[in-house]
Amino acid sequence: MKRIHRFVTEAVLLGAVQILTRAVSVAYNAYLSQKIGAEAMGLFTLVMSVYGFGVTLAASGVHLAAVRLTAEAMARGTPPLRAVVRGCLAYSLLFGGAAGVLLLAFSAPIGIHVLHDARTIPSLRALALSLPALSLSAALSGYANGRRRVYRGAAAAVAGQAVRVLGGAALLTLFVPAGIEYACLAAALGATAAEVVSLAVTALLCLRDGVSLSRAPRPAFGLVCRAALPVAVGSYARTGLLTLEHLAIPWGLRQNGASASAALAAYGVVHGMVFPLLLFPAAVVGAVSSLLIPEAADYHARGDMPSIRRMTGRVLRVSLVFSVGVAAAFLTFPDAIGDGLYPGAGTAAYILRLAPLIPVMYLDSSVDAILKGLGEQVYSMKVNILDAATCLALVLLLVPRFGVAGYVAVQYVCEILNAALSLGRLLAVTGVRPRLSWLAAPLAAAFSAFGAARLTAPRLISLLPGNGPAAAALLAAAGLYAALVYYFNYFINFRRKGLTEGAKNGIVLDG
Repeated sequence: MKRIHRFVTEAVLLGAVQILTRAVSVAYNAYLSQKIGAEAMGLFTLVMSVYGFGVTLAASGVHLAAVRLTAEAMARGTPPLRAVVRGCLAYSLLFGGAAGVLLLAFSAPIGIHVLHDARTIPSLRALALSLPALSLSAALSGYANGRRRVYRGAAAAVAGQAVRVLGGAALLTLFVPAGIEYACLAAALGATAAEVVSLAVTALLCLRDGVSLSRAPRPAFGLVCRAALPVAVGSYARTGLLTLEHLAIPWGLRQNGASASAALAAYGVVHGMVFPLLLFPAAVVGAVSSLLIPEAADYHARGDMPSIRRMTGRVLRVSLVFSVGVAAAFLTFPDAIGDGLYPGAGTAAYILRLAPLIPVMYLDSSVDAILKGLGEQVYSMKVNILDAATCLALVLLLVPRFGVAGYVAVQYVCEILNAALSLGRLLAVTGVRPRLSWLAAPLAAAFSAFGAARLTAPRLISLLPGNGPAAAALLAAAGLYAALVYYFNYFINFRRKGLTEGAKNGIVLDG
């Protein structure tokens, strides 16, 4: 009971912080889009896609390795915890420093020959400076999560986000008049400052443990490499393919007949506005998922399969309930949500097309976390590489012919493929048998609650100005959805219990 209480407390804390930081991020993106326009958002999103590969190279799986090795050191006593910390920091310095130097050295060739826009070069150079700090921060936050001290990562995330937003906004005020190139540079400098501050906060909080690195045994560098490199290699391949996919999207839109400016604008709307908006509620799932890795690793180290099965079943049920409700909210109020944050950007049409994928994406996030905690990261790596390769091939095939509609189709194929393969592996490893009611109950509740909201909201909106009536209808629908999910699950469990008791007593219940 104490363990469950601690897990719930940490999940609530981390979830609240991630919701806060993602809310600020979405608001900042909305501010950016209004300040610099859709074309500049597309250009900056392209820069960030290249930076994403640099982040993958800098981190190189160190966060997951730090979480698992720390959790195992705490459970078994070996290897020594201080050796694990030293090994993770040495690994981070090597890969983070190398990634920063490479991006700094090749920013000009990448900007000119890969992105085909020299305006991206200053932003790439500014972001290169953040990579060593980002890698060290990933190692320390992984160590903190492995010790179940999630408040440290939460504090660092809040501090970093505050610097990113406040610093970026201040720099934008100065740089925007100079043009798109300098607007992107302002946002990049804000992101770099955020990573430095996050590292400083995480390091100060970790010093409170009193883990003396100077008196530590020999660093467990080889152990860290064995834990991190399989994940890293898969991440390189997957992120490289994803970067190529992102570069291919504007190219495909141009091949479909769009101008260079229009292609960048469409790309900016989809990846700079719509996807961050759809993934914003996933902060809750992300908080739980980050805690599942050390929890699953601990159970796995103890060989406690019954606890793993119970945890897996609960996580799958909660993920489905939450994600179906979120998808229903976006499908019911696409105009109020999209236009409320990005007025005039035309996000509502994309929200309607992509919102049905929310349950698939959110569930896949939770499944991947459990698999990594169970030591199945190599399988996850293979699935993610297959997913990224399939996406790239389909983007090259469909986007030039069908434009944005082709890209939406690509997302459906790839997300469903990834989730199906990962979920199948998890069920095979844990022996969990999912029930139809896990999906049927939230679907029935969503149809009832948000269907009623859809019928009543237009009348409220016509009577009162602004987005207040839509927000009130959305909150009422969410409350009704939660109540109906509880009722449906109670009814299903009660009926199943009745059938079980009846079978024991030789009674057959009709239906």
